[in-house]
Amino acid sequence: MSRVSFNRKRVKLKKVLGIRARLALLALILVTPLMLERVRSLEDTRAKQIALASAEFASLAKHSADMQREVISSVETVLRSTAYVRGSEGGVSRSCDIMRASLPASLPWIRSLMIVGGDGRIQCSTNNLFVGLDLSDRPYLIKARESRDFVFSDFVLARPTNTPVVMAAYPVSAINPDNDSVVLAGVNLDWMSKIMSNLGSRPGVTAALVDSAGTVLAAPADQAGMIGRPLDTVPLLSSIAEKAFGSNQPEGSLSFLAVDGSKRIVNFARITGTQSRLIISIDEARVSAVINGEIRTAYLQLAFVCLFVLLGALVAAQKLIIQPIETMAAMAKRFGQGEWSVRAARKSLPAEFVPLARAFNAMAAQLGKRERELLATNDRLTVMASIDMLSGLANRRGFQSRLDFEWMKAQQYDSELSLLMIDVDHFKLFNDTYGHPEGDACLTRLGDTLSAVAGETMGFAGRYGGEEFCLLLPNTDAKRALEIGEMVRAAIQNLAMPHSTSSFLTVTASVGVACTRPNEKQQPGDLIEAADAALYAAKHRGRNTVVEHGFVRLTDGGMALAS
Repeated sequence: MSRVSFNRKRVKLKKVLGIRARLALLALILVTPLMLERVRSLEDTRAKQIALASAEFASLAKHSADMQREVISSVETVLRSTAYVRGSEGGVSRSCDIMRASLPASLPWIRSLMIVGGDGRIQCSTNNLFVGLDLSDRPYLIKARESRDFVFSDFVLARPTNTPVVMAAYPVSAINPDNDSVVLAGVNLDWMSKIMSNLGSRPGVTAALVDSAGTVLAAPADQAGMIGRPLDTVPLLSSIAEKAFGSNQPEGSLSFLAVDGSKRIVNFARITGTQSRLIISIDEARVSAVINGEIRTAYLQLAFVCLFVLLGALVAAQKLIIQPIETMAAMAKRFGQGEWSVRAARKSLPAEFVPLARAFNAMAAQLGKRERELLATNDRLTVMASIDMLSGLANRRGFQSRLDFEWMKAQQYDSELSLLMIDVDHFKLFNDTYGHPEGDACLTRLGDTLSAVAGETMGFAGRYGGEEFCLLLPNTDAKRALEIGEMVRAAIQNLAMPHSTSSFLTVTASVGVACTRPNEKQQPGDLIEAADAALYAAKHRGRNTVVEHGFVRLTDGGMALAS
């Protein structure tokens, strides 16, 4: 009986273990290890992708910090150049003229340049609104004088505009110990936020540049509401404030559980030369949300693993060989296009590509350093190229640049613009009589005199060429321009420099005055021509005199010159 029962069970077992079942079982046996391996691989991939995301944001933080450092370095270079000019001989007026003529237009992150005297008041500025303001109580000004070094301030509200700004200061005493002036630059916070644009619009990521007091200086456009607020009052960053500022390391990362229970990673980097820090907070749950969705989708695709082995091989080849090569090629292309700060992230590359990435980064660092040195040298050369070394005034190039600027400004505000062309009378005879060294000394004294007059009249003086000088007078009408022209003529005659071959027995000058209200039908060259015509008339009237030429509108709409 038991044998019959066993046979029946054997028949049933064979039916259960038929060919289809065996194939299904075999397929299951074959696929199960692959499924288990796939599950393990997906979980490992999840962990790696989270790690790669953290590494990516750390790299972005370093890249943004390097760009902030470059901005601050360029500001420091400009301040040093200006401080060098202020520390040399020539006085405040001359320094102001040089500073106004040499502010690089290629540095939009500099709002304005200023020179502060020993009493803490602004003596001159590229923005006349700030002249005379008292900044003696500003901590950055005090620190710059005490340390005799470059200082980068915390978040401040500018006077009198009450706009948020960060100030950079460099004492002239670092170059000339006998000079207690300080050169200041207002740094545009909007530009510093623009540098962080690559950190915005990312789910689960919060980024901010904070000063030493914990105030947010800059943030990506989608997080701009944090700017100006203390870090501990920002909901997304308040829990990391103490941890981010508690580390003394120049850069690094922290991982911890926030108050709301979310796991967060904080990457931070200190900006060299300042007490500011760039902080990036990453919410792992939100960052990995996309990754988790991909994993769930991948679980549904596990039944098709065997059918896509070849596709898997292609994907592996793409990730392990082609993608690293494309990544390195893209970085080389960006580097060739002038992005000197681009670097290869070695952690995201296979080991075989690490030596190549290391060599690329070393080359990029060396070339980037040389580029920064060339930019600094170019800034210095730009300043020197706009200055006439003999008279200390702006040269013809610097004057033309300032004339174009004041012309557009006067046209925008519908104000008058005057120009004085000044020529030394019988200067060739002076050189023939006393020699060229004395002629150079004469031009130097005239440059000092015109610089002083320009400082008193809020004008801009320059050497137009040879013995010819010019004085640009913004927002000045013809009557006042004539008065200033007479002031210049008298000041030169009162120098009482001997000139035996002149009928006046002293060095004198003829002055041509022109005044206009710029419009679209006129060009800056028209004002120069009018002033030259007036100067020509002054010479023909016996020299040592002041003559005005103005613009006269004809009946057919044209323009002419008239005295």
